[in-house]
Amino acid sequence: MNIMHLVNALPGVVAQGLIWGIMAIGVYITFRILDVADLTVDGTMATGGATFIMLTMAGVSMPLALLGAFAAGMLAGLVTGLFHTACGIPAILAGILTQLALYSVNLRIMGQANRPVSSRQYDLLVTQQDVRTLSLENPILVVGVFVLVIIILLYWFFGTELGASLRATGSNPNMSRAQGINTNFTKVLGLMLSNGLVALSSALLAQYQGFADVNMGRGAIVIGLAAVIIGEVVLDRFFHNFALKLLAVVIGAILYYFVYQVVIWLGLNTDDMKLITALIVAVFLALPYWKSKYFRAKVKAPASADTQVKTGGNQDA
Repeated sequence: MNIMHLVNALPGVVAQGLIWGIMAIGVYITFRILDVADLTVDGTMATGGATFIMLTMAGVSMPLALLGAFAAGMLAGLVTGLFHTACGIPAILAGILTQLALYSVNLRIMGQANRPVSSRQYDLLVTQQDVRTLSLENPILVVGVFVLVIIILLYWFFGTELGASLRATGSNPNMSRAQGINTNFTKVLGLMLSNGLVALSSALLAQYQGFADVNMGRGAIVIGLAAVIIGEVVLDRFFHNFALKLLAVVIGAILYYFVYQVVIWLGLNTDDMKLITALIVAVFLALPYWKSKYFRAKVKAPASADTQVKTGGNQDA
């Protein structure tokens, strides 16, 4: 095993981690803020890339193609939200239904199972070829700016009255309804915002890897949850501000891909990668439980009144 192989892979690890970090922020909105397990993201992760590539091939400009991918993701979140709120379907089942439908939708969008996109044909924003270059086109820099802008915008949004209503809905929906908040609306809005970010991440990923595929989002929810949990386990003690919590999620995605790269570097069979990935995620998901159960500092019980009298604790000076 050559350590330089791992070192050379680090720029790609950071770039992919940042791209998937945007997706993980979307997962954080539903999982932590709305307290909803949304499985739509596995389908939306392909929808964003498919929409972006087809718009690009049609001659649409880069900003509008990215905006179109974001809008397509929001529509997917809207469908899940309406399944859940208007049809009374549990959120997890609503997400599964939308995810299942999106497979056919993504095939319709692309016309085939996958679509390549080349930087020689189109002026792409991020490409894998630039990941080791010291230039403004480096995907680490470009996606890093995306992450920074997204965190700033979300920090501002969740500080508004509407954003606070969305957070209140996830924290205590009954109390929110008692305060006059339309919780159905805020749930749908949260799902739309979350899936819009997932689709935007997918659009960047399609550019980075050079193609969009109907299966590119398979297991995305697992990676998103892993990023959220890793970020919380590693940085929760230091990151208390909401914006920093979002940044911790992105860092969690980078750490996830670093661990993934280490597994590859160790030379393990690539046929076992799904199993290894599941084990990695399981370990990080279990860490908060292990930390609270086995590593929590023991608090000494307060001394009783009788003990204090015997030791002179209650005597006047």
